[in-house]
Amino acid sequence: MSALTIGEVAHRTGAATSALRYWEELGLITSVRTTGNQRRYERATIRRVSFIRAAQRVGLSLDEIGAALATLPEQRTPTARDWARLSRAWRARLDEQIRRIEKLRDDLDGCIGCGCLSLTTCALNNTGDWQANLGPGAHKLQV
Repeated sequence: MSALTIGEVAHRTGAATSALRYWEELGLITSVRTTGNQRRYERATIRRVSFIRAAQRVGLSLDEIGAALATLPEQRTPTARDWARLSRAWRARLDEQIRRIEKLRDDLDGCIGCGCLSLTTCALNNTGDWQANLGPGAHKLQV
């Protein structure tokens, strides 16, 4: 089969052509150029792009995604074994992310559930801004 155009890869993966160009600039995907300087992608790029999009949806950074893709074969389609290895490496990070999201949800339920939004009884209250010394961020929602 022939190589794919950037439009074909975008259509098959749902990624914007601008994202494909950017990911190529970062080295996450590669293409070859025609004599007319048009990009052409191997079919394996579809799986790599789909992987990038899925990884982004669960909150992984492009740096993390790039490090993972660097361990995959460039010239062949990654196998189920390749993907399983990567998912094992990210399991602890994703479990921690899930724990934090559940904590955020559970802590916010207290305020939203009673509707009081009281600064005297709210579990998120930060009287006198004493948590400013801890640095930026929502410290009571992070553990």
